[in-house]
Amino acid sequence: MAHTSEKKEEQLMMDCYRELFAKSSPSGDFDMLLAEATINKRGEKEIPFDDYEIDDGLLREIIDKYANQIYPKWKRLRFRNTIFLGCSPRSINIK
Repeated sequence: MAHTSEKKEEQLMMDCYRELFAKSSPSGDFDMLLAEATINKRGEKEIPFDDYEIDDGLLREIIDKYANQIYPKWKRLRFRNTIFLGCSPRSINIK
């Protein structure tokens, strides 16, 4: 059974992904993408995250908003890395 802090981190991660996709271009519904994801040979869900783009500054701002709710610092870093290396929308620089 997951500890309370692990459940909180999982919820923050899901909320972070929801906001990232909602503010991406095109706008996406992360829950729908997750529900409609195909399963690869390793049994992992494949989400077409490369079909979505988000400004790099906004991406980092959203990730930090959720990461800053996690303690200690090493868990914040793990959270950020998981989002960056996970299925977040593609980061672009908009100027």
